[in-house]
Amino acid sequence: MSIIVDEFGFSNITQVIMGAHRILQLGDPVLREVSIPVENLADARGCLDDLRDTLHEFQRTHGFGRGISAIQIGVRIRAIYIELDGAAYGLINPEYEWLSQERFRLWDDCFSFPDLRVLLERSQALRLRYMDEHGGTQMVDASGALAELIQHEMDHLDGILAVDRAIGPNGLATREQWQAARSLRPN
Repeated sequence: MSIIVDEFGFSNITQVIMGAHRILQLGDPVLREVSIPVENLADARGCLDDLRDTLHEFQRTHGFGRGISAIQIGVRIRAIYIELDGAAYGLINPEYEWLSQERFRLWDDCFSFPDLRVLLERSQALRLRYMDEHGGTQMVDASGALAELIQHEMDHLDGILAVDRAIGPNGLATREQWQAARSLRPN
């Protein structure tokens, strides 16, 4: 906690969150920029720490979230941080080795438009090559939720947003409308 006293002598107590950044929102032109490869590993490590802190703060304030790309906090490097099923992934300069032809549909969401859901398609499985935070080359084979999440974050690195992949005229819904529609479906 820190106490800030303004020019009139009034105090304002604020909580300082180290490393957490403001997440850029839909309409910010930076989200449409293509991220550049990481050249300085130390910078990437610091960015991954900030992405982790920002993810945790988003989870705390919104109640959901699994991954974030550097461009979403205004850092134009090819870096992604993911937490899923008890595992954490810091992906630096990720590149697809392979994407399956088999696809599935899902309602996706995004930190950059948290009150919107988007119906889209993703590949069911993939292989990704990336550099870890120690500079080593790693490979991950992913399917299901991890494959979907990696594709979502990889799109961000290329300036592509989930709204760009919406299927049909009814492929967008507010989170509230989407939840209401789900509650009406029979189990």
